[in-house]
Amino acid sequence: MAEINHPILDKKKIIRATIISMIIGVVLLVTAVLPAEYGIDPTGAGKLFGFSRLYIPENTTSGTMVSSNFPLIKMEKAGSGPDVKRPSEADNPAPEIQLTQREDSVQVIVPAGKGLEYKIYMLKHGKMKYEWTTNNGVLYFDFHGEVKQAKATKAVYFESYTIANSNNMVGTFLSPYEGKHGWFFRNNGSKDVTVTLRLKGQYEL
Repeated sequence: MAEINHPILDKKKIIRATIISMIIGVVLLVTAVLPAEYGIDPTGAGKLFGFSRLYIPENTTSGTMVSSNFPLIKMEKAGSGPDVKRPSEADNPAPEIQLTQREDSVQVIVPAGKGLEYKIYMLKHGKMKYEWTTNNGVLYFDFHGEVKQAKATKAVYFESYTIANSNNMVGTFLSPYEGKHGWFFRNNGSKDVTVTLRLKGQYEL
């Protein structure tokens, strides 16, 4: 059996390889691991190479994560309730011609401790894509619609499409009936919050 001679590395080469490995490790730690895992970016390389985007703070209300410390929203909160009759106008047929396609970007300021509504007008089966974000903080919102009725009533019928607490929402919407559709925002914080809305579809402001 032939004897296998393993190469013996020179001590200087081993030390040099070790030092190079340590330098590479430090560089990766500073430029990738710290920005991605801990949000620490002393050199700015994490932002340059995109590693900083991977960092998600554990507790934040202004970034991509939303705190879960909010009251539980029950299904009974959706809509006007069983005491308000659904208008017959909700079952009217959809028109043959929809509203003209348009695109808008608007800003709505929700005062601290208060709520307000922002709505658009749509025909039945009109389509819309939407996106909204806040500049600071989380809002309670109710995305809902009201049926256009021939006669005004004291008890307004409405249907809720989405109710949640968030700082951002994106989606597509198909109007179930002709009427006003939009968002009720409530700001439970101590600072005013600006909502930036982007809309694209068949509607009127």
